[in-house]
Amino acid sequence: MEDFIEIKRSKEEVNMLSPLTWAYVGDCVYELYIRTKLVNESNLKPHKLHIESIKYVKAQAQAELLNKIYEILNEEEKDIVRRARNTQNHHLPKNCNVQDYMYATAFEALIGFLYLTKQEDRLKEILNKTFLDNS
Repeated sequence: MEDFIEIKRSKEEVNMLSPLTWAYVGDCVYELYIRTKLVNESNLKPHKLHIESIKYVKAQAQAELLNKIYEILNEEEKDIVRRARNTQNHHLPKNCNVQDYMYATAFEALIGFLYLTKQEDRLKEILNKTFLDNS
């Protein structure tokens, strides 16, 4: 299973990608993490799993999580967050304010960047902290 999804880009190549690309990947990684965590730790039916996962993956929750973990981020991670937060995004949020959407995008970008650069231990540390902080 380890070779199931192979990341073929170097850290330098990943760094050249758009922060919105990092966020695109990070959105998926974070959602999969939350869904897996809920399946592992509950006996909820699929609809209830969906309802519970929304509490974690909605923009407002992600913006709050980023705020909670910001102080534990290193300078490179803070730079990733800043770049993503300031990236021009022409998508208008439907269910949240623009500021929450920008910070949620920055959170997803951080998750995506860590995943794409294969920083697995740090990714796990941050994901576990965000889940615990949002419980």
